[in-house]
Amino acid sequence: MPASIAALSAYEGTEVPAFSAKQVIAQNVAPEIAERSTGAKYPLVHVYCSTLSNLLTEKFRTFSGQAQMVAEVRVSQDRLEGLEAASQLYADALTQVLDQSRGDWGNGVFFCGGYEITYGPVKSGGKNFIQIAKITFTLDISS
Repeated sequence: MPASIAALSAYEGTEVPAFSAKQVIAQNVAPEIAERSTGAKYPLVHVYCSTLSNLLTEKFRTFSGQAQMVAEVRVSQDRLEGLEAASQLYADALTQVLDQSRGDWGNGVFFCGGYEITYGPVKSGGKNFIQIAKITFTLDISS
């Protein structure tokens, strides 16, 4: 994701804060709680499973179904201007990573490539203002 962010920001001629792999967190936690407990460093990406469905599509499998995954891109800054553009840039970078990761993820997990992006409203929080872009995608699982 850092390479995608750098390429997109160079293409658009904008500057965004540096992003490292440590800013991707596998946890479903509200922004308010994350700020109080860990001192969140923005931008952040929270990845978690929102729904797990055992559809029993394959006989004699313990699990054959889908996992509804969510990747929340959380962007915060002290000024309102440019917040939405930064949020869109980070969401675009994440979708580029997803586009490049289509196919077999191993251990019976397969990603077809589809996703949906939902942009939340700007709220107070973080460094002053925070916006969350939620990318939802489905994984097919057979184990």
